[in-house]
Amino acid sequence: MDVKPIRNDADLDWALAEVEQYFDSPPAPGTPEADRFDVLTDLIEAYESKHYPIDAPDPVEMIREYMAMRGFKQADLGKLIGGKSRASEVMNRKRRLTLSMIQRINHAWKIPAEPLIAPYHLEEDDRIDEAGRPDRVSA
Repeated sequence: MDVKPIRNDADLDWALAEVEQYFDSPPAPGTPEADRFDVLTDLIEAYESKHYPIDAPDPVEMIREYMAMRGFKQADLGKLIGGKSRASEVMNRKRRLTLSMIQRINHAWKIPAEPLIAPYHLEEDDRIDEAGRPDRVSA
């Protein structure tokens, strides 16, 4: 089996070219070609995870993407979390999701709770007062 470690982008390009041939003609399970394909894809995944990580979307982006995929509107979210205005506040990053909101979204839409509880940025986090502290009063 002619497989080598992936140490740089040139090695990655080589490995990607090697596995590409299997896309049109997948190897039969249990063959040396299938083993080679598995090893190469594992190496590619490990290298890309280390050198090109993709951050998970924050909770608001996750909800936004889910709603877009399902054709849901902000009003649909409002029905779950306490009204259109509350949904607007959450989606515009003016209000954090509460545990109760997360539980309702998780139960109704089957979005995993773990990514919904991740910390995320609110609009108010951008405002600072004259002393350089977060300004929670002004709008």
